Amino acid sequence: MKSIAAIAVIVLTTTACSDSKGRYVDLSTGKAIEVREDDKTGFMVNKETGEPLYIYVDTRKKDTIYAKTGQVINGHVVKSTDNSYVFDEDEKLKVDNEETKYKDNDYKMEVEKDGDIKIKTGDSKVKIDGETGERKEKKD
Repeated sequence: MKSIAAIAVIVLTTTACSDSKGRYVDLSTGKAIEVREDDKTGFMVNKETGEPLYIYVDTRKKDTIYAKTGQVINGHVVKSTDNSYVFDEDEKLKVDNEETKYKDNDYKMEVEKDGDIKIKTGDSKVKIDGETGERKEKKD
């Protein structure tokens, strides 16, 4: 299982190096992206879309990074039954055919099958439409 993920990371890394968009690859989409830290959550997000990242690859350092903590997780990425890549030590992540859920204290993220993303942190709620990319934010 781990060797499949390692091969995928190498292939994605090689592909992304030739892309002028950035030095990072979102492992869930395989696309080259630019990243930034979200001011509110402190987690890494896609700079262009503002969508939260789960795992991404730094193509220059050849490291796989857990976006929530910035931890290098080389050798700890496995392919799940739904063909997505997951951090093998991430017990807070639940993946099924309909949605992916992540929960850690007061931070909750849900990615639905249609691509909609819902994020709850403390008194803040964000919803990102998977089709249009429209972002709505609410504060309690």
